[in-house]
Amino acid sequence: MKKISKGLFLSITIALIATFLGNFFPIIGSAVFAIILGLTINNTLRIPADFQPGIKFSSKKILQASIVLLGFSLSIQDIKSTGLSSLSVTIVTIAVAFISALLIGKWLKIPTNTKVLVGVGTAICGGSAIAAVSPIIEADDDEIALSISTIFLFNIVAVFLFPFLGHLMNLSDAGFGLWAGTAINDTSSVVAAGYSYSEAAGDYATIVKLTRATLIIPISLIIAGIQVYKKRRLAEKVSLKQIFPWFILWFLVASLISSSGILPETFIAIAKWLSRFMIAMALGSIGLSANLRALLKTGKKPVLLGLATWFFVAVSSLLVQFFQGQL
Repeated sequence: MKKISKGLFLSITIALIATFLGNFFPIIGSAVFAIILGLTINNTLRIPADFQPGIKFSSKKILQASIVLLGFSLSIQDIKSTGLSSLSVTIVTIAVAFISALLIGKWLKIPTNTKVLVGVGTAICGGSAIAAVSPIIEADDDEIALSISTIFLFNIVAVFLFPFLGHLMNLSDAGFGLWAGTAINDTSSVVAAGYSYSEAAGDYATIVKLTRATLIIPISLIIAGIQVYKKRRLAEKVSLKQIFPWFILWFLVASLISSSGILPETFIAIAKWLSRFMIAMALGSIGLSANLRALLKTGKKPVLLGLATWFFVAVSSLLVQFFQGQL
């Protein structure tokens, strides 16, 4: 514990500041503030070597623990209430996100890990999805930081842009809620955009977003399976037990326990807050480990990738709703 205490204390301090700022600026959120603070500290000050073990622990282990806690805030009953109508749009937009990210990323000559992280962040739920997948594909801190920064950039833009476009297109409350829930990445941004449109749109968007968030599990398992296959093809020794994302399994267990109704609301609220705080800790640590100069050198292409992927997802969501008569 002593070995990681210094770095862990720095991560906690960053998370506290980020959470405080996030309460005043909820559109931006604590996660964005955390990674910005981490990047700023790392690229303006020299962090002593004895801080590194704690920083690494926070960016990996705390990150995984935060995903497990996130499961307590997702109720299977609420997800069922969205019905099959939202699933078709969700599945199509997820497929479009991955296909767009991989094809455009290949054209832009972007590294595979960055393509996968931008794709999964756009497809599922922004930083949480990136947090879940990054240890599976063994992504570097620079790749994680760059992907998260790209995704959150468009989250902020979406909060202002989506309600304006929704009113311009005269979308129904359900239509806008489904659009926001499937085409905006981060939960806080979905909620902000949804409720700024209308209360009904906000309620619907939130439930759609929860449905979409649960798809972290199958997507993570598929990516884990691909990793095993690739390693075996390269004749590398690989153990399914070692590469299996056990924290995703515990995430599912937490969600099922929460859905059973045996947990008091106070516990669920605390777990949800603690999950967000721990994500801020982890993202702050990722910022502390990321080289800003390297980010700036390769930053334009990932932003272009994020923009193109986000555009295709937003358009595909509207098209599916249009052809199904849901707008």
